Amino acid sequence: MPPASPPPDAEAVRALFERVAPSYDRLNDLLSLGLHRLWKRQAIAWLQVQPGQRLLDLCCGTGDLALVLAEHARPGGLVLGLDAAAAPLELARKRAARQPWLPLEFRQGDALATGLADGWADGAVMAYGLRNLSDPAAALRELRRLLRPGGRAAVLDFNRPGDRAGRTATFQRFYLRQVVVPLARQAGLEAEDAYLEDSLSRFPTGAEQEQLAREAGFRFVRHQQLAGGQMGLLQLEA
Repeated sequence: MPPASPPPDAEAVRALFERVAPSYDRLNDLLSLGLHRLWKRQAIAWLQVQPGQRLLDLCCGTGDLALVLAEHARPGGLVLGLDAAAAPLELARKRAARQPWLPLEFRQGDALATGLADGWADGAVMAYGLRNLSDPAAALRELRRLLRPGGRAAVLDFNRPGDRAGRTATFQRFYLRQVVVPLARQAGLEAEDAYLEDSLSRFPTGAEQEQLAREAGFRFVRHQQLAGGQMGLLQLEA
């Protein structure tokens, strides 16, 4: 087995997402055939959002998930989107400005140390964020701290198959190298795309994520595979 890659450098990851922000949503649609919207709705469904709740979108990017959450939180609720990169947040705020009735706020900040109060959130999501953080265990501990007792969280990301020689892992490598790389090259993002496979190689498997979540103090933990094992949804309850 090859040695594990070192954890990502937070500043380098932030700079990467500053660069890709203008193309991020278009690439997400192309690479997932639009299915990322379905997966995100599955994440939201787990939260069982009620009007008036305070919700958190960690690593919110360009805000597409936060916008859907805000529809569910009306009236009287609040959705706070937090991201380390400024460029995606600028796009998120422009999106939100077109729907000023939505209870939305976006801030630049660190998902490992949000500065929010204990139990601030009734529910939380993190889509394609955990894999990009330098310390997934610390991120899950912070997520647990932020949730009120009984609050739910959903963490959506690529699934890293446990068997690197199995069919799921083989297909994943084929897809990344034969589909994602050419599309990223056309968009002028080839170097950024190389980061994707590298980040996945060090990402905890579903079983490892479940263990980290238990250690973080969640009372209910379940990792569900989506899209034939290519994606994973970590369902959590505080």
